[in-house]
Amino acid sequence: MCMERVAQARIAVVEHLLAKLDRIAKRRKRAPSDPGHLATGLAGEDAAFFYLRRHGYTIVARRWSSGDVPGDVDLIAWQGSLLCFVEVKTRTAHDMTPAQAAVGEQKRRVLRRLARRYVRQLPQAEMPQLRFDVVSVYLVPGKDAELMHFEAAFGLTEFGGRD
Repeated sequence: MCMERVAQARIAVVEHLLAKLDRIAKRRKRAPSDPGHLATGLAGEDAAFFYLRRHGYTIVARRWSSGDVPGDVDLIAWQGSLLCFVEVKTRTAHDMTPAQAAVGEQKRRVLRRLARRYVRQLPQAEMPQLRFDVVSVYLVPGKDAELMHFEAAFGLTEFGGRD
């Protein structure tokens, strides 16, 4: 129990330090000059990263791409023996359509292809159990970040055998 508290405290300190460094960089105008929507997306991925770490996930990749398949996976993490491919959707307001609804069929196909490619490169002979999650992050100005984690948001194959 004590080791778990120490691990949680380390995660909180790193998260706090990174946020402070971001604020300092913005004040000095040395912040990345990414378009607003990309900066928002990266902030959401950071929030999801620390959320998953606090919940015991081991993150093994961020923004992973295979090089020969278009697209990327926001986060790849192990939860015990389960390999999770996580798509992060970030919004700055609660719109009529929830953020997780933005993971449409095309994005699911891309994530499935990338997951298969990632698993092929693993050194183990047997394919691990896979799960596809979606984390919705709402970064509403003036409020704390709000995260919703949808475990097993979709499967490796769609119903009817299509992919």
